[in-house]
Amino acid sequence: MRFSRSDDLQVLDLGRTTYEHADKLMLELVDRIVADDAPDHLLLAEFDPVLTVGRGAGAEAYSAVGLPVHEISRGGKATFHGPGQLVAYPLIKLHDKARDLHAYLHALEEGLIRTVSSFDLPASRDPRNTGCWIDGHKVASIGVAVRKWVTYHGIALNVSTDLSWFRRFDPCGLEPDLMTSMERARHGQAPDMEQVKQAVAKHLQEVLREQS
Repeated sequence: MRFSRSDDLQVLDLGRTTYEHADKLMLELVDRIVADDAPDHLLLAEFDPVLTVGRGAGAEAYSAVGLPVHEISRGGKATFHGPGQLVAYPLIKLHDKARDLHAYLHALEEGLIRTVSSFDLPASRDPRNTGCWIDGHKVASIGVAVRKWVTYHGIALNVSTDLSWFRRFDPCGLEPDLMTSMERARHGQAPDMEQVKQAVAKHLQEVLREQS
């Protein structure tokens, strides 16, 4: 099904920024999209080191991690965001048959799989855990929320992320050693972040506007 009615999302690259700044802008845009005062958007960013905790866990359990902790409205548990990780937030007003969150999550997985595969990596799904995987290791996480059928939050793709941060907690309720990055999967050769941004924007827009 087609999730976005826009042929091209309005892509906004925030570069390296704080989670607080991106979150404030994201919520402002969601309100505007709800009110039909802005088109569908795709936000891209790299965050300063931070831990976000979704509806599946409480922030107080992570106070000893040594990072700023934000309890937020997306689904899922705790995850790390930091330099070398690309965050992408599709802000899309879902209409009619597109109001199917399982199908929407599947589409985000497909966009990630196409992105990672375009760098000659064997990307796949894990039927037990949402996200994108390489040889049994998780390279990208997904956590979304919806306000009046406008999507927000989204995906976090480990490009050249310092994976040692994940050893401080249970990322998405998983063992830390299950986390990987594109750099690690490419034996230490990190892909260019700008190229990854272009691939994410291209493939996410493709899957979100495809008819099925």
